[in-house]
Amino acid sequence: MKKVRYVYGLSSALLVGGATVSLITGQPLGAQVAQNDDAVMDRVVPVAGAPASFADLTAQLQPAVVNISTRQRIEVSNNPFAGTPFADLFSRRGGVQPQTREAQSLGSGFIISADGYVVTNNHVINPPDTRAKLESISVTLADGSEYEAVLVGADAASDLAVLKIRANKTFPFVRFGDSSAARVGDWVVAIGNPFGLGGTVTSGIISAVYRNTGQGGAYDRYIQTDASINRGNSGGPLFDMRGNVIGINNAIFSPSGGSVGIGFAIPAEIAAPIVEKLKAGREIERGYLGVGLAPINEDFAASLGLEKRRGEFVQTVQDDSPAARAGIRPGDIITRVNGKEVTADQTVSFLVANLQPGARVPVELLRDGKQIAVNVTLGKRPSEAELSQQTQTFDPDAEEPMAPGTSDGTIEDRLGLQVIPLTAQIARSLGVPVETKGVVISAVDPNSDAARKGLRRGDIILSANYQDVASVEALLAQVKAATAEKREALLLRYQRRGQPPVFVPVRLR
Repeated sequence: MKKVRYVYGLSSALLVGGATVSLITGQPLGAQVAQNDDAVMDRVVPVAGAPASFADLTAQLQPAVVNISTRQRIEVSNNPFAGTPFADLFSRRGGVQPQTREAQSLGSGFIISADGYVVTNNHVINPPDTRAKLESISVTLADGSEYEAVLVGADAASDLAVLKIRANKTFPFVRFGDSSAARVGDWVVAIGNPFGLGGTVTSGIISAVYRNTGQGGAYDRYIQTDASINRGNSGGPLFDMRGNVIGINNAIFSPSGGSVGIGFAIPAEIAAPIVEKLKAGREIERGYLGVGLAPINEDFAASLGLEKRRGEFVQTVQDDSPAARAGIRPGDIITRVNGKEVTADQTVSFLVANLQPGARVPVELLRDGKQIAVNVTLGKRPSEAELSQQTQTFDPDAEEPMAPGTSDGTIEDRLGLQVIPLTAQIARSLGVPVETKGVVISAVDPNSDAARKGLRRGDIILSANYQDVASVEALLAQVKAATAEKREALLLRYQRRGQPPVFVPVRLR
C-alpha cells in the first residue's frame, strides 16, 4: 500500500467537519429561528434524500459560515549561533537583536449564536509554529462584511476554538446536531474557505463514522467523508441534508496536501460539549490514566493468541500515575474501561478523556492470559506540552540541544553548562535508577573549563560544593553562593552512564 502523508496545519488540509447547526436570519434577539429549523428544512430538502440541487440548502446555510484570517508576529533570530546550545548566551552578551516578521493564516468557521460566537479549529488560530504570537483575527461573512473577532477559548487536545465577533448586531447562526445518528452513505455538504478562495460548497457522502486515523491522542475519532476538503476548509461545518452540522472540518489524508477524497471532521457529539465550556470560559478537564499504549494489531494478536482490534497493549506506565497506583503494569492488555469495550474505534484514550478527573472507574485487563479487574481513580490529564515532555527521551549523543535550564542564564554564563531536570524518563534513557536525584547536562560550551575537565552531555550532576542538587534551582543557588563568596571554582560531583560518581572542580568564569 502506498504510504500517504497525514497533513496538518494551515498549509495542509485539516478540513472536514460536522456539527449540527441551525442558521437564523437577522431578526431581533428573542424572535430567532434557526436556518435549519425543521419547519424551514421541510421546504428546502425532500425527506426522501438528496435534493436535485443543493442550491436551496446552500442558500439557507451559507450566511452562517465565515472565513477567518489571522495575523501573527513571528520572532526571527539574527543570531549566528541559532539552533546551537549557546544561542541565548550570544544574545545575552550583546549579540544581534532578534527581528520580527508578519505571518497570516486562513481558515473557516461558523456562527453558533445570534450575538456572534464562532466555532473553528484551534490550529487556525494557533498555528503549529509556537514562535507565532496572535495579533488579530478577522471574520468575513458570506455577504462580504468583515469584522474583528477576539479569541474566547481554545483547546489544543480537541483542536477546537471559540471566537466572538466584535459587533453590536444579530448574526445568522447554526446549531450543533446529533452526529451519532450519521450513517455511512449519508449525503453531506461542506462549506468553507479552501485556498482562501472564499465561500465554497462541496458535497459527498459519509465514508466512515468514528474513524481512527492512527495518529493517537484522546480525540483520534472522526467522521470520514469524500466531500472535497482542502487547505483553508479547516474549522468549517459539515452539514447533513437537514442542515445539521454533524462535524467540524479538520484534516485529510493526502500525499500532496490536496484533497484525494479522504477528509475528516470532528463529530458534533464530541465538539458541542467542549465548545459550550470554551464559550463559558470554563477549563476543559479530562481524565488521565498515565499509560503508553499500542493497538492490538495482527502481529500482537498472533503473538498473544488474541482477537485483533480488541483491547490495547500497555507499553509503559508513568511513575506515580493513576495507572501505577492501581497496579497496572507494562505488558497488560486493557480490554474495558468503565464497562465499555476497548476497540480501534473506541480507544482507551478516548474513553478516559471523556471521564472527569477524580472519577473511580473499573478497568478490565488481560495479564498472562487471565482476566483481571482493577479500580482506577483518574487524575487530571496534563496539557499537550506536558504530555510531550513526559514521553521525551534523552539521547546523550544527540546533536540537538535541549532548552536552557535557567531563565537568567547564570549557570550557562558561569559554568559553561546547560542543565535540565532529571526526570524518571531521562533516568531510564541514561541507564540509572529512576530514584536518582540530580540534574542532567544537556550542552557544554567547548571553550569552558567544564569542557576541558571532560564534562559532556548526559552527565548527571549530583552535588555542588557538597550540597545535593536535586533540581536546576538547587544548582543555581550553589553557583550564586560561590559567586557571592568570590570563589573561583565550584566542586561538582557527577556521574556518567556505566561509571561511579566522581568529583571535579570547575572554574567559574
